[in-house]
Amino acid sequence: MARQRYTRVLLKISGEGLCREGGFGFEMDEIKVIASQIAAVAQSGVQLAIVVGGGNLVRGERLAGSGCIQRATADYMGMLGTVMNAMALQDTLEHLGQPTRVASALPVTAVCEPFIRRKVMHHLEKGLVVVLAAGVGSPFFTTDTCAALRATELNCQVLLKATKVDGVYDSDPKKNPKARCFEQLTYRQVITDNLRVMDMTAISMAEENNVPIIVFNMKTPGNIGRVVAGEPIGTLVNGGAV
Repeated sequence: MARQRYTRVLLKISGEGLCREGGFGFEMDEIKVIASQIAAVAQSGVQLAIVVGGGNLVRGERLAGSGCIQRATADYMGMLGTVMNAMALQDTLEHLGQPTRVASALPVTAVCEPFIRRKVMHHLEKGLVVVLAAGVGSPFFTTDTCAALRATELNCQVLLKATKVDGVYDSDPKKNPKARCFEQLTYRQVITDNLRVMDMTAISMAEENNVPIIVFNMKTPGNIGRVVAGEPIGTLVNGGAV
């Protein structure tokens, strides 16, 4: 599959992407940099839905490892963390002049809308950015899986997985200076070689529904716009031959 300019995309941002390496919580300088890129893309006419994680506030699996809090409870706490991240991103985007809505898979009607597919698609068609919070609304599913699901049901052309590295590597580039970054992979390669792109449920869903994934470094200024424009950055994961 050749790279192309996309008109409707699903952008997956981890909670850790909202703070510096090793940081915690909200770091507004980091949020502003991301929001300014998102606003520029949206204002160029691209329809943009965003799934945001909550790892800068709560990581359910890690919290449950304490032995005191059940995994389901910890996952729900993580979902509430994504709602807070979505609200912070919404206000920052609107401060930059980009109309934005938050749609949550958990009912938190005092602060945001419920996720209703047709309503979200209407927002996108009207040029609003929609930040999708609370994952799929159920424990034991990651926000990566949510991203693959929402990309499918919102008819997005591509799932953009924003990370802190330049793409998918054959080993950890922080530990191995000779690690190789792949330009393209198939879904089957990712699953067979257990490459840590996204969790396997997300990869399988993307494969089943033929949703291409591009893994790229969002910390490089302007990269969100470049990947949406079809520039060959990051790693493309799809069903075609490599």
